[in-house]
Amino acid sequence: MRGLTDAGPSRGPASAQAVITAAAVLAALALFAVACGTGGTGARDEGPAHADSVGNAPAAKVPAPNPSQSYDKINAVALVKADPAVSATVKRDLKPCSGNAYPVDVTYGNLTGGTVDDVVVNVLTCGDAGGPGFGVGAYVYRNESGAYLNVFKAEESPVYAEIDKGDLSVTKQVYEKGDPVSSPSGENVITYSWAAGHFVQQDFHHTDYGNAAGGDTQDPSGTS
Repeated sequence: MRGLTDAGPSRGPASAQAVITAAAVLAALALFAVACGTGGTGARDEGPAHADSVGNAPAAKVPAPNPSQSYDKINAVALVKADPAVSATVKRDLKPCSGNAYPVDVTYGNLTGGTVDDVVVNVLTCGDAGGPGFGVGAYVYRNESGAYLNVFKAEESPVYAEIDKGDLSVTKQVYEKGDPVSSPSGENVITYSWAAGHFVQQDFHHTDYGNAAGGDTQDPSGTS
């Protein structure tokens, strides 16, 4: 038993020293953790570390916009004159106004959802100054297997067609009896959308020019 009691006192100082050393290490670790957590001058600084991680991260991929329709320029005059759907009168009157300039407006755009842009052709008269006048025919051509097919026509003069946000907008001037060509009484605007292989009317509105176009000046109430 003496050996046991002698062994106790001889190991006491070493055990105490080990306890003190372990406590000191734990205290140092605690202080280090506090410094890091408060964003101070510790080894871990949240701000710069976060900025570095963002700066080195690969850039986010933004989806590329859909490619535009392919654009095939056409000879609109030859197309109209070869089109059996165009009236003989329009073909006969389609002549240059001055020099080799034909009174034809051509617009390319996506109206029918094809892989190639559709073509809107407006045939006009020749104006007094040699330039284009008013529309006598409006046509839409869709490319099918490399050939252009007439999918819309309007020949109720004066008429003009254009592309409006993916829809076909057709404007027709309205004349009352006695109206000069330069002063229609109003206009009709008809909007068409492509559906099930053809254009379908979606909207219609009429504008009455009234007095602005030299119309009737009588008071609407019936009194002058």
